[in-house]
Amino acid sequence: MLNIKILGSGCANCKKLEAAARQAAQNLNIQAEFEKITDMGKMMTYDILSTPALVINEKVVSSGRIPTVADIQGWISTAGPASSSTCT
Repeated sequence: MLNIKILGSGCANCKKLEAAARQAAQNLNIQAEFEKITDMGKMMTYDILSTPALVINEKVVSSGRIPTVADIQGWISTAGPASSSTCT
């Protein structure tokens, strides 16, 4: 199963990023586990300089911006094997 993490304080942009990531997974019919990380200490382990950040299967793919759903779909597609069922 794909693991997608949203790193940020829970601000409006973090929520927009989460919505875009969920939409991307749903568009691809990919099952993904979503996790929101708001703890600054945990965020720093990913070596990001700005939020919101998107992590797919432990790889930071975006930081400091809200990527398009199409961008996220591309990252999900290349992230590795995933099951094809509905988004959780």
